Amino acid sequence: MNIILMIAITTGILSGLWGWVAVSLGLISWAGFLGCTAYFACPQGGVKGLIITLLTCLSGVFWAMMIIQGSALQPEWAILGYVLTGIVAFLMCIQACQQWLSFVPGTFIGACATFAGNGDWKLVIASLLVGVVFGYAMKNSGLWLAARRRHQGECPLEPSVEMDADPKSINRNLLPQPQLNLSTNPSEPE
Repeated sequence: MNIILMIAITTGILSGLWGWVAVSLGLISWAGFLGCTAYFACPQGGVKGLIITLLTCLSGVFWAMMIIQGSALQPEWAILGYVLTGIVAFLMCIQACQQWLSFVPGTFIGACATFAGNGDWKLVIASLLVGVVFGYAMKNSGLWLAARRRHQGECPLEPSVEMDADPKSINRNLLPQPQLNLSTNPSEPE
């Protein structure tokens, strides 16, 4: 089975679980799905991608609150809100010069979730963060499942001989032998 199918299976299962968790904990389910989406969209994978996604989504919440609070200082001056939005949008992009804040879409996802959540930043942060972790679990469990299935295809559990064959006539050297990776570098292929 291919990787997309494995990720689809694990994403389907964990999406249902996320729906239950969100309701049970009083979190915003759609904000959690934005967190999942942010992780999937991040070009960096693994734990580093998880951290980058978490940090950029959090920074987006911060920037959205700057716009909300700044615009509230003089609500009769509508132009202030527009200028502030432009300045903050610039800052949201320029922060990508820092490696750990380099995922600009994550920043905008965090900001949009905050605006859509009516500025309830504590609830938005909790929902986004749990959602990002679910996104990490969805993708990486799918990749794990695909690797496991691929490995099973290389080393079948059953020998490829007829069951009624005479045991003395079976050439044991033709059966698949397990391969051990004794390398200290986990990125080297087995």
